Amino acid sequence: MRISRPIAYIVLYVALYAAFGVSSPFWPKFFETRALTPQQIGLILAAAMLVRLAVGPVVGMLADLLGSLRLLLATCAALAAATAAAFLLANTFSLLFLIALVQAAALAPTTSIADALSVNAAKPEIAGKPFEYGWIRGSGSAAFVLGTLTIGQIIGQDDLTPIIWMNVALLAVAAGVTALLPRVNIQPKPYEGGLTALAALHGLLKISQFRILILVSALVYGSHAMHDAFAVIRWSAAGIDTPIISVLWSEAVAAEVIVFFLIGPSLLDRLGARGAAALAAAAGIIRWSIEGVSTSVLVLSILQPLHGLTFALLHLACMRMMATLVPARTAGTAQALYAFGSGLATAVLTLLSGILFARLGAAAFFPMALLCGVALPFAWFGFRDRSDEAV
Repeated sequence: MRISRPIAYIVLYVALYAAFGVSSPFWPKFFETRALTPQQIGLILAAAMLVRLAVGPVVGMLADLLGSLRLLLATCAALAAATAAAFLLANTFSLLFLIALVQAAALAPTTSIADALSVNAAKPEIAGKPFEYGWIRGSGSAAFVLGTLTIGQIIGQDDLTPIIWMNVALLAVAAGVTALLPRVNIQPKPYEGGLTALAALHGLLKISQFRILILVSALVYGSHAMHDAFAVIRWSAAGIDTPIISVLWSEAVAAEVIVFFLIGPSLLDRLGARGAAALAAAAGIIRWSIEGVSTSVLVLSILQPLHGLTFALLHLACMRMMATLVPARTAGTAQALYAFGSGLATAVLTLLSGILFARLGAAAFFPMALLCGVALPFAWFGFRDRSDEAV
Protein backbone atom coordinates (compact mmCIF):
# COMPACT_ATOMS: atom_id res chain seq x y z
CA MET A 1 0.00 0.00 0.00
CA ARG A 2 1.36 3.42 -0.94
CA ILE A 3 0.20 6.72 0.48
CA SER A 4 1.92 10.09 0.39
CA ARG A 5 4.69 10.66 2.89
CA PRO A 6 2.94 13.53 4.73
CA ILE A 7 -0.22 11.45 5.17
CA ALA A 8 1.78 8.51 6.56
CA TYR A 9 3.44 10.73 9.14
CA ILE A 10 0.17 12.44 10.04
CA VAL A 11 -1.54 9.10 10.63
CA LEU A 12 1.39 7.98 12.79
CA TYR A 13 1.34 11.12 14.94
CA VAL A 14 -2.45 11.17 15.19
CA ALA A 15 -2.50 7.55 16.36
CA LEU A 16 0.31 8.03 18.88
CA TYR A 17 -0.94 11.26 20.43
CA ALA A 18 -4.59 10.21 20.39
CA ALA A 19 -3.46 7.12 22.34
CA PHE A 20 -1.86 9.44 24.89
CA GLY A 21 -4.92 11.69 24.95
CA VAL A 22 -7.41 8.92 25.73
CA SER A 23 -5.31 7.53 28.57
CA SER A 24 -2.79 9.81 30.26
CA PRO A 25 -5.28 12.20 31.91
CA PHE A 26 -7.25 9.26 33.32
CA TRP A 27 -4.62 6.73 34.46
CA PRO A 28 -4.68 8.08 38.06
CA LYS A 29 -8.47 7.70 38.16
CA PHE A 30 -8.20 4.20 36.66
CA PHE A 31 -5.73 3.20 39.38
CA GLU A 32 -8.09 4.62 41.99
CA THR A 33 -10.86 2.32 40.67
CA ARG A 34 -8.45 -0.55 41.41
CA ALA A 35 -8.54 0.49 45.11
CA LEU A 36 -5.05 2.02 45.16
CA THR A 37 -4.20 4.70 47.71
CA PRO A 38 -2.91 8.17 46.70
CA GLN A 39 0.58 7.13 47.86
CA GLN A 40 0.48 4.04 45.64
CA ILE A 41 -0.79 6.05 42.66
CA GLY A 42 1.99 8.59 43.14
CA LEU A 43 4.56 5.79 43.38
CA ILE A 44 3.38 4.19 40.13
CA LEU A 45 3.38 7.48 38.22
CA ALA A 46 6.78 8.57 39.56
CA ALA A 47 8.40 5.18 38.89
CA ALA A 48 7.01 5.20 35.35
CA MET A 49 8.56 8.60 34.74
CA LEU A 50 11.95 7.41 36.01
CA VAL A 51 11.76 4.37 33.73
CA ARG A 52 11.01 6.60 30.74
CA LEU A 53 13.98 8.80 31.62
CA ALA A 54 16.31 5.80 31.74
CA VAL A 55 15.00 3.78 28.80
CA GLY A 56 14.32 6.51 26.21
CA PRO A 57 17.95 7.47 25.46
CA VAL A 58 19.09 3.83 25.52
CA VAL A 59 16.53 2.68 22.96
CA GLY A 60 17.20 5.76 20.85
CA MET A 61 20.90 4.92 20.68
CA LEU A 62 20.04 1.29 19.91
CA ALA A 63 17.83 2.42 17.02
CA ASP A 64 20.69 4.44 15.55
CA LEU A 65 23.13 1.57 16.08
CA LEU A 66 20.90 -0.94 14.30
CA GLY A 67 19.73 1.51 11.65
CA SER A 68 16.18 0.24 12.17
CA LEU A 69 14.15 3.17 13.45
CA ARG A 70 10.88 1.98 11.96
CA LEU A 71 11.28 -1.55 13.35
CA LEU A 72 12.01 -0.37 16.88
CA LEU A 73 9.17 2.16 16.76
CA ALA A 74 6.75 -0.56 15.67
CA THR A 75 8.05 -2.94 18.34
CA CYS A 76 7.73 -0.35 21.11
CA ALA A 77 4.21 0.68 20.05
CA ALA A 78 3.06 -2.95 19.84
CA LEU A 79 4.56 -3.77 23.25
CA ALA A 80 2.87 -0.71 24.76
CA ALA A 81 -0.47 -1.86 23.32
CA ALA A 82 -0.03 -5.35 24.77
CA THR A 83 0.84 -4.06 28.24
CA ALA A 84 -2.13 -1.68 28.17
CA ALA A 85 -4.40 -4.68 27.55
CA ALA A 86 -2.75 -6.46 30.49
CA PHE A 87 -4.14 -3.77 32.83
CA LEU A 88 -7.55 -5.41 32.43
CA LEU A 89 -6.26 -8.52 34.22
CA ALA A 90 -4.52 -6.71 37.10
CA ASN A 91 -6.17 -5.98 40.44
CA THR A 92 -3.26 -5.82 42.88
CA PHE A 93 -0.81 -2.99 43.43
CA SER A 94 2.25 -5.10 42.66
CA LEU A 95 0.87 -6.32 39.32
CA LEU A 96 -0.37 -2.87 38.31
CA PHE A 97 3.02 -1.44 39.25
CA LEU A 98 4.88 -4.00 37.13
CA ILE A 99 2.64 -3.52 34.07
CA ALA A 100 2.90 0.28 34.35
CA LEU A 101 6.71 0.10 34.35
CA VAL A 102 6.82 -2.19 31.31
CA GLN A 103 4.45 0.09 29.42
CA ALA A 104 6.47 3.16 30.41
CA ALA A 105 9.62 1.50 29.04
CA ALA A 106 7.83 0.68 25.78
CA LEU A 107 6.40 4.18 25.35
CA ALA A 108 9.58 6.04 26.32
CA PRO A 109 11.25 6.16 22.89
CA THR A 110 8.16 6.33 20.68
CA THR A 111 7.88 10.11 20.24
CA SER A 112 11.64 10.68 19.96
CA ILE A 113 12.02 7.98 17.29
CA ALA A 114 8.97 9.34 15.44
CA ASP A 115 10.58 12.80 15.52
CA ALA A 116 13.88 11.38 14.31
CA LEU A 117 12.09 9.79 11.36
CA SER A 118 10.04 12.83 10.40
CA VAL A 119 12.70 15.49 10.95
CA ASN A 120 15.47 13.59 9.15
CA ALA A 121 13.38 12.50 6.17
CA ALA A 122 13.60 14.51 2.99
CA LYS A 123 10.95 17.21 3.23
CA PRO A 124 7.77 15.95 1.54
CA GLU A 125 5.64 18.13 -0.67
CA ILE A 126 1.96 18.45 -1.49
CA ALA A 127 1.12 20.15 -4.77
CA GLY A 128 4.70 21.39 -5.01
CA LYS A 129 4.63 23.09 -1.61
CA PRO A 130 6.83 21.97 1.31
CA PHE A 131 5.08 20.14 4.13
CA GLU A 132 6.71 21.22 7.39
CA TYR A 133 7.38 19.14 10.50
CA GLY A 134 5.41 21.61 12.61
CA TRP A 135 2.21 20.69 10.79
CA ILE A 136 2.84 17.01 11.46
CA ARG A 137 3.51 17.65 15.16
CA GLY A 138 0.52 19.98 15.36
CA SER A 139 -1.73 17.22 14.05
CA GLY A 140 -0.55 15.10 16.98
CA SER A 141 -1.47 17.80 19.50
CA ALA A 142 -4.90 18.17 17.93
CA ALA A 143 -5.35 14.39 18.11
CA PHE A 144 -4.47 14.46 21.81
CA VAL A 145 -7.24 16.98 22.44
CA LEU A 146 -9.74 15.05 20.31
CA GLY A 147 -8.84 11.79 22.05
CA THR A 148 -9.35 13.31 25.50
CA LEU A 149 -12.68 14.86 24.51
CA THR A 150 -13.91 11.62 22.95
CA ILE A 151 -13.00 9.35 25.85
CA GLY A 152 -14.62 11.80 28.26
CA GLN A 153 -17.96 11.16 26.59
CA ILE A 154 -17.57 7.37 26.84
CA ILE A 155 -16.25 6.53 30.29
CA GLY A 156 -18.18 6.70 33.54
CA GLN A 157 -17.15 7.44 37.10
CA ASP A 158 -16.61 3.77 37.92
CA ASP A 159 -16.00 2.10 34.54
CA LEU A 160 -12.80 3.31 32.90
CA THR A 161 -12.07 0.20 30.83
CA PRO A 162 -12.84 2.04 27.53
CA ILE A 163 -9.60 4.00 27.95
CA ILE A 164 -7.69 0.73 27.80
CA TRP A 165 -9.41 -0.55 24.66
CA MET A 166 -8.97 2.74 22.85
CA ASN A 167 -5.35 2.99 23.99
CA VAL A 168 -4.67 -0.54 22.71
CA ALA A 169 -6.36 0.11 19.36
CA LEU A 170 -4.59 3.40 18.69
CA LEU A 171 -1.15 2.08 19.64
CA ALA A 172 -1.74 -0.92 17.37
CA VAL A 173 -2.57 1.47 14.52
CA ALA A 174 0.65 3.40 15.21
CA ALA A 175 2.66 0.17 15.10
CA GLY A 176 1.09 -0.79 11.77
CA VAL A 177 1.54 2.63 10.17
CA THR A 178 5.34 2.41 10.57
CA ALA A 179 5.35 0.02 7.60
CA LEU A 180 4.13 2.88 5.40
CA LEU A 181 6.91 5.28 6.40
CA PRO A 182 9.92 5.80 4.13
CA ARG A 183 13.21 4.22 5.14
CA VAL A 184 15.50 6.69 6.90
CA ASN A 185 18.94 5.71 8.14
CA ILE A 186 20.29 8.13 10.71
CA GLN A 187 24.00 7.79 11.39
CA PRO A 188 25.31 8.95 14.77
CA LYS A 189 27.41 12.10 14.52
CA PRO A 190 30.65 12.06 16.53
CA TYR A 191 31.65 15.12 18.52
CA GLU A 192 33.87 17.49 16.58
CA GLY A 193 37.52 17.81 17.51
CA GLY A 194 37.54 14.70 19.64
CA LEU A 195 35.29 16.29 22.26
CA THR A 196 34.02 13.58 24.60
CA ALA A 197 30.51 13.43 26.00
CA LEU A 198 31.90 14.00 29.51
CA ALA A 199 33.81 17.09 28.41
CA ALA A 200 30.71 18.43 26.66
CA LEU A 201 28.66 17.91 29.80
CA HIS A 202 31.28 19.64 31.95
CA GLY A 203 31.49 22.56 29.53
CA LEU A 204 27.74 23.11 29.58
CA LEU A 205 27.48 22.96 33.36
CA LYS A 206 30.18 25.63 33.62
CA ILE A 207 27.77 28.10 32.01
CA SER A 208 25.91 29.71 34.92
CA GLN A 209 22.91 30.80 32.83
CA PHE A 210 22.52 27.26 31.50
CA ARG A 211 22.47 25.93 35.08
CA ILE A 212 19.76 28.48 35.92
CA LEU A 213 17.80 27.42 32.84
CA ILE A 214 17.84 23.81 34.03
CA LEU A 215 16.81 24.89 37.55
CA VAL A 216 13.91 27.11 36.43
CA SER A 217 12.54 24.58 33.95
CA ALA A 218 12.79 21.80 36.55
CA LEU A 219 10.91 23.87 39.15
CA VAL A 220 8.12 25.12 36.88
CA TYR A 221 7.63 21.94 34.87
CA GLY A 222 7.89 19.87 38.04
CA SER A 223 5.19 21.97 39.67
CA HIS A 224 2.72 20.38 37.24
CA ALA A 225 3.14 17.04 39.03
CA MET A 226 0.32 17.54 41.53
CA HIS A 227 -2.09 18.64 38.81
CA ASP A 228 -1.18 15.83 36.43
CA ALA A 229 -1.46 13.14 39.10
CA PHE A 230 -4.43 14.23 41.21
CA ALA A 231 -6.46 16.94 39.47
CA VAL A 232 -8.82 14.42 37.84
CA ILE A 233 -9.28 12.58 41.15
CA ARG A 234 -10.00 15.84 42.98
CA TRP A 235 -12.39 17.09 40.32
CA SER A 236 -14.24 13.76 40.28
CA ALA A 237 -14.58 13.84 44.07
CA ALA A 238 -16.04 17.35 43.76
CA GLY A 239 -18.79 15.96 41.51
CA ILE A 240 -17.49 17.14 38.14
CA ASP A 241 -18.61 14.73 35.40
CA THR A 242 -16.02 13.03 33.20
CA PRO A 243 -17.19 14.82 30.00
CA ILE A 244 -16.50 18.16 31.72
CA ILE A 245 -13.14 16.87 33.00
CA SER A 246 -12.12 15.87 29.49
CA VAL A 247 -13.03 19.36 28.23
CA LEU A 248 -10.98 21.00 30.99
CA TRP A 249 -7.98 18.81 30.25
CA SER A 250 -8.27 19.41 26.52
CA GLU A 251 -8.53 23.14 27.12
CA ALA A 252 -5.03 23.13 28.62
CA VAL A 253 -3.55 21.25 25.67
CA ALA A 254 -5.33 23.52 23.20
CA ALA A 255 -3.85 26.56 24.97
CA GLU A 256 -0.41 24.95 24.70
CA VAL A 257 -0.82 24.54 20.94
CA ILE A 258 -2.06 28.13 20.50
CA VAL A 259 0.91 29.53 22.43
CA PHE A 260 3.39 27.41 20.48
CA PHE A 261 2.09 28.44 17.07
CA LEU A 262 0.48 31.87 17.51
CA ILE A 263 0.92 33.79 20.75
CA GLY A 264 4.24 32.55 22.11
CA PRO A 265 6.67 33.84 19.46
CA SER A 266 5.29 37.38 19.62
CA LEU A 267 5.31 37.34 23.45
CA LEU A 268 8.90 36.15 23.39
CA ASP A 269 9.91 38.92 20.98
CA ARG A 270 8.24 41.55 23.15
CA LEU A 271 9.29 40.31 26.59
CA GLY A 272 12.55 38.56 25.80
CA ALA A 273 13.51 35.23 27.32
CA ARG A 274 13.75 36.78 30.79
CA GLY A 275 10.28 38.31 30.75
CA ALA A 276 8.71 35.23 29.18
CA ALA A 277 10.24 32.88 31.76
CA ALA A 278 9.20 35.19 34.61
CA LEU A 279 5.65 35.36 33.22
CA ALA A 280 5.52 31.55 33.08
CA ALA A 281 6.61 31.26 36.72
CA ALA A 282 4.10 33.93 37.79
CA ALA A 283 1.34 32.11 35.92
CA GLY A 284 2.28 28.96 37.85
CA ILE A 285 1.92 30.78 41.17
CA ILE A 286 -1.56 31.96 40.21
CA ARG A 287 -2.63 28.66 38.68
CA TRP A 288 -1.70 26.36 41.56
CA SER A 289 -2.74 28.80 44.32
CA ILE A 290 -6.28 29.09 42.96
CA GLU A 291 -6.56 25.41 42.07
CA GLY A 292 -5.79 24.62 45.70
CA VAL A 293 -8.94 26.41 46.86
CA SER A 294 -11.48 26.00 44.05
CA THR A 295 -13.17 23.23 42.09
CA SER A 296 -15.60 25.58 40.36
CA VAL A 297 -15.89 24.57 36.71
CA LEU A 298 -15.96 28.25 35.72
CA VAL A 299 -12.79 29.01 37.67
CA LEU A 300 -11.02 25.91 36.38
CA SER A 301 -11.98 26.78 32.80
CA ILE A 302 -10.21 30.13 33.29
CA LEU A 303 -7.17 28.53 34.93
CA GLN A 304 -6.55 25.73 32.45
CA PRO A 305 -5.42 28.00 29.56
CA LEU A 306 -2.57 29.17 31.82
CA HIS A 307 -0.92 25.89 30.81
CA GLY A 308 0.01 27.69 27.61
CA LEU A 309 2.22 29.97 29.75
CA THR A 310 3.45 27.54 32.41
CA PHE A 311 4.60 25.03 29.79
CA ALA A 312 4.69 26.26 26.19
CA LEU A 313 5.92 29.82 26.80
CA LEU A 314 8.63 28.65 29.19
CA HIS A 315 9.73 26.03 26.65
CA LEU A 316 10.05 28.70 23.97
CA ALA A 317 12.07 30.88 26.36
CA CYS A 318 14.39 27.98 27.15
CA MET A 319 14.91 27.27 23.46
CA ARG A 320 15.73 30.95 22.85
CA MET A 321 18.25 30.83 25.69
CA MET A 322 19.88 27.66 24.40
CA ALA A 323 20.25 29.13 20.93
CA THR A 324 22.25 31.95 22.51
CA LEU A 325 24.25 30.00 25.11
CA VAL A 326 24.95 26.55 23.73
CA PRO A 327 27.61 25.80 21.09
CA ALA A 328 26.24 23.90 18.09
CA ARG A 329 28.52 20.92 18.73
CA THR A 330 26.97 20.33 22.18
CA ALA A 331 23.34 21.10 21.29
CA GLY A 332 22.31 17.44 21.60
CA THR A 333 23.86 17.11 25.05
CA ALA A 334 22.18 20.36 26.14
CA GLN A 335 18.76 19.14 25.03
CA ALA A 336 19.31 15.85 26.86
CA LEU A 337 20.21 17.70 30.07
CA TYR A 338 17.18 19.95 29.69
CA ALA A 339 14.83 16.99 29.29
CA PHE A 340 16.49 14.96 32.03
CA GLY A 341 16.41 17.80 34.59
CA SER A 342 12.71 18.53 34.17
CA GLY A 343 11.85 14.83 33.88
CA LEU A 344 13.69 13.93 37.06
CA ALA A 345 12.10 16.82 38.97
CA THR A 346 8.65 15.80 37.75
CA ALA A 347 9.21 12.18 38.76
CA VAL A 348 10.37 13.10 42.27
CA LEU A 349 7.57 15.61 42.75
CA THR A 350 4.99 13.11 41.48
CA LEU A 351 6.11 10.70 44.17
CA LEU A 352 5.89 13.46 46.79
CA SER A 353 2.51 14.50 45.42
CA GLY A 354 0.98 11.20 46.49
CA ILE A 355 2.19 11.74 50.04
CA LEU A 356 1.16 15.41 50.14
CA PHE A 357 -2.28 14.79 48.64
CA ALA A 358 -2.99 12.00 51.14
CA ARG A 359 -2.08 14.29 54.05
CA LEU A 360 -3.15 17.75 52.89
CA GLY A 361 -5.82 17.16 50.27
CA ALA A 362 -6.37 20.24 48.08
CA ALA A 363 -3.83 22.23 50.09
CA ALA A 364 -1.14 20.06 48.47
CA PHE A 365 -1.31 22.41 45.47
CA PHE A 366 0.20 25.24 47.52
CA PRO A 367 3.73 23.74 47.60
CA MET A 368 3.57 23.64 43.80
CA ALA A 369 2.83 27.38 43.78
CA LEU A 370 5.79 27.83 46.14
CA LEU A 371 8.10 26.08 43.65
CA CYS A 372 7.07 28.58 40.98
CA GLY A 373 7.68 31.37 43.50
CA VAL A 374 11.24 30.11 43.97
CA ALA A 375 11.70 29.94 40.19
CA LEU A 376 10.48 33.51 39.58
CA PRO A 377 13.58 35.48 40.75
CA PHE A 378 15.92 32.98 39.08
CA ALA A 379 14.01 33.44 35.83
CA TRP A 380 14.09 37.24 36.03
CA PHE A 381 17.75 37.62 36.99
CA GLY A 382 19.17 34.51 35.31
CA PHE A 383 17.47 34.43 31.89
CA ARG A 384 18.90 36.81 29.33
CA ASP A 385 19.15 36.74 25.54
CA ARG A 386 20.04 39.22 22.83
CA SER A 387 16.65 40.94 22.97
CA ASP A 388 17.10 41.41 26.72
CA GLU A 389 20.53 42.94 26.18
CA ALA A 390 18.95 45.63 24.03
CA VAL A 391 16.51 46.63 26.80
